[in-house]
Amino acid sequence: MLKDFNTYLESIDSEFWSLLCREQGVLRKYKKGEEFITIGKVARYIGLIKEGSVKYVAYTANYDEKIVGLETVDGFAASWPFCLQGLPSIVSIIANSDLEMYCLSVSKINELAKNDLCVERQIAQANEQLFYTAYERLISLYIQSPKERYNTLIEKSPRVFEIFDLKDIASFLNITPQHLSRLRKANVKQS
Repeated sequence: MLKDFNTYLESIDSEFWSLLCREQGVLRKYKKGEEFITIGKVARYIGLIKEGSVKYVAYTANYDEKIVGLETVDGFAASWPFCLQGLPSIVSIIANSDLEMYCLSVSKINELAKNDLCVERQIAQANEQLFYTAYERLISLYIQSPKERYNTLIEKSPRVFEIFDLKDIASFLNITPQHLSRLRKANVKQS
């Protein structure tokens, strides 16, 4: 899991969401490359990853793929909070490997929230923490060099290169794969 990297996981009640997904969700399998959520469509489910990993993908005007998020085992996959509001997703969420995920219906979450203040609070907390994580990442693009972003990533998630392709990690860091290779080589020389 990328818990240290996806900092929102430290601040939400992950156990609440995990239990909800396991008890009321349906275990589904996705093949590598298969979409869980499609950009431009309203997401009907959130997912708890049991096995495998996903990448969050956005596209430029030229249809170049940009990786804007990464998630692994015990992490969540969702077009949050857009799915709760019935709005189209601004990303696609794609299986990075063969994937098993507990899929919980968004309509079930909304139904529970109408009748349970605790669920409503959990949603508000998740919204707030995801905002903080996204905002931290946005600011880091302005104040950190690519090397600093790379160092932060491997410090928080040393196994990231075992799980995701180099090109996807480079895209996530907003650098070229060649630049990432140079950073990795320089890091090995310093060790």
